[in-house]
Amino acid sequence: MSFSDKEIVCEECSQAFIFTAGEQEFFSSKGLQNLPRRCNLCRQKRKISTGSNEENYSYGRAVSYSGKTPRRLHIAPCSGSKSLSPECQEYTEVPFMPRGDRPIYCSSCYNVMKNAEAEAEEEAEAKTSSDNDSDSKESILE
Repeated sequence: MSFSDKEIVCEECSQAFIFTAGEQEFFSSKGLQNLPRRCNLCRQKRKISTGSNEENYSYGRAVSYSGKTPRRLHIAPCSGSKSLSPECQEYTEVPFMPRGDRPIYCSSCYNVMKNAEAEAEEEAEAKTSSDNDSDSKESILE
């Protein structure tokens, strides 16, 4: 796709500025579809006045659905080291700040835990169904 320079009027200072082909190519590569509404000087003033910079991410309902906001991950030690596998010394990344009130598992300990829960549920269901079968046989005999 070829781009050519465009002249745009700034909505804040009403001065005309050039939206260069290089800037258009950059916007296109980042998936930005709207044209800039402010000249470079007004953009810089706005950034300074709002206190935003490249490292200051904005979070919110509309931003998080765009898929462009980087998710902040926190590193935490695996809680499965004592209960599931004593040799586990893994650290894992979680999308929330660990507070210590919830267990955090690495992927291998999580899979072990889930498999153990599934087996326990199957045993409980098997026991319940066998108890129901014996109760129904007793009621038939009476």
